[in-house]
Amino acid sequence: MQQSQIDRINYLARKKKAEGLTEAELDEQRLLRLEYIRTIRANLRGQLDNIDILNPDGSVENLGEKYDKYDKEGN
Repeated sequence: MQQSQIDRINYLARKKKAEGLTEAELDEQRLLRLEYIRTIRANLRGQLDNIDILNPDGSVENLGEKYDKYDKEGN
């Protein structure tokens, strides 16, 4: 997500508090927020894919692989 999009999200949030938004601006805000959430989730997934946990029994478990199964099950 580009900085200009984040700036627009912040602008719309301030405007909503101050004077309210038009229907078009509410739709734009909703779409920008959805894109922001998708970006955050993708970044988190990238971080999880690169984290390995050493279990007490000596086995190594990758968090990305561990939690990928939950995403596919809808949990």
